[in-house]
Amino acid sequence: MRIVFSTLYFVFILVSSSFSQNSLPRIKVSDNQRFLVKEDGKPFFWMADTAWELFHRCDDEEIDYYLNKRAEQGFNVIQAVALAEIDGLNSPNAYGETPLFENDPTQPNPRYFDYIAKVLNKAAAKDMYVALLPTWGDKVFKKGWGVGPEVFNVDNAEVFGRWMGQRFKDFTNLIWVIGGDRNPRENSTDVELWRAMAKGIASGTGGIENTLMTFHPQPSAPGGSSNWFHNDEWLDFNMHQTGHCPTQATYKKINHDYNLAPIKPTIDGEPLYEDHPNCFKPEELGHSIPEDIRRIMYWNVFAGAFGQSYGCHAVWQMFTAEREGINLPLRPWKVALDLPMATQVQHLKNLMLSRPYLTRVPDQLMVVDTQVDDESYVIATRDQEGSYAMIYIPTGKEVTLNTSILKSKTLKCSWYDPRTGAWFDAGIVSSSPSFTYTAPSTGGKGHDWVMVLDAM
Repeated sequence: MRIVFSTLYFVFILVSSSFSQNSLPRIKVSDNQRFLVKEDGKPFFWMADTAWELFHRCDDEEIDYYLNKRAEQGFNVIQAVALAEIDGLNSPNAYGETPLFENDPTQPNPRYFDYIAKVLNKAAAKDMYVALLPTWGDKVFKKGWGVGPEVFNVDNAEVFGRWMGQRFKDFTNLIWVIGGDRNPRENSTDVELWRAMAKGIASGTGGIENTLMTFHPQPSAPGGSSNWFHNDEWLDFNMHQTGHCPTQATYKKINHDYNLAPIKPTIDGEPLYEDHPNCFKPEELGHSIPEDIRRIMYWNVFAGAFGQSYGCHAVWQMFTAEREGINLPLRPWKVALDLPMATQVQHLKNLMLSRPYLTRVPDQLMVVDTQVDDESYVIATRDQEGSYAMIYIPTGKEVTLNTSILKSKTLKCSWYDPRTGAWFDAGIVSSSPSFTYTAPSTGGKGHDWVMVLDAM
């Protein structure tokens, strides 16, 4: 069978060169190691949608429908998996193809990966990047959920990674994400296995300088991918999964990785999904609401994340009435594409790119008030050069700030509505070490606002 695989592989590499590719500027880490930028140095704010089952469950028409909608909503990254979670090895894709011959990672099915290449081109044509997970973690170990089968070991993980790297090396809109919702187990070879897959990918692309790569964990502490791989050369940026409970102080996890050495960018790659059962307890806690998701996203970015991933519970699994849903999805995926936060995420991206981006730093010293880690936690970010500051106020309360760090004694004050992206002029104020502001509306959760202070 290894001879058969080698022949298929050789033929496939020749054929693959015939695929036309829509080139986008490659994404790289910024010079200050805090953000992602395009090749020309322009800021890239990661605004991702989670579509784990996209390659596995969608046909051409559905792919077009999905990408058109997400492009209209301002998304620029799609997170999807090659060897998918929902019986991804034995349940074929929309065209009857499974990814591996005999479930052997050293024998990939070229036709299955042809379709992934086609989707990558479709995404590139809409100026969208794909954060590609080579495999979901249940193919390494199931650990109570997922159907597997467990097919990877250290040796074949490197072989599969090298094949994947070679197959997709020419796609400029590709970001590599290994791990697939699994934390390495103690007293196992898991860390070595994921390192082997990363090594294989880098080898297949012609070198680590040709990859942008991270690791997608389960919820963990104190960091995310940094817990195991922070010092690995292949890990270009850290990724968290902060999970599906609305009460997480997610800014603490971002802050942890932000302060590590060496400096690497960090992001929450899987926060609370829209329409997801809160803490997986729908009967007791209901499903998530936009107010909680929005708060988590602003917390993360203001704490130092270089962007933000979004997810919808029906969309990640491409749920339809004909399919058995996982954890009680509330509506079909095409309907769920228009849920409120899918539109509101772009307001966060637009806000952050409206001011100098690559000199932005978190700064909690601006918040004078004593705070507790609850849903009212106020968080601040500012320009390192002192030209602006942004303060996110989750509950519309009164807040006292130290604005003396800004470079002007006179500041233009504006309010930004994270629900609509609308701006409201709040006049001219004087810089002060202790100045009290009150948001345009009060009333607890849902009355969140961003104060923007610009030096004049």
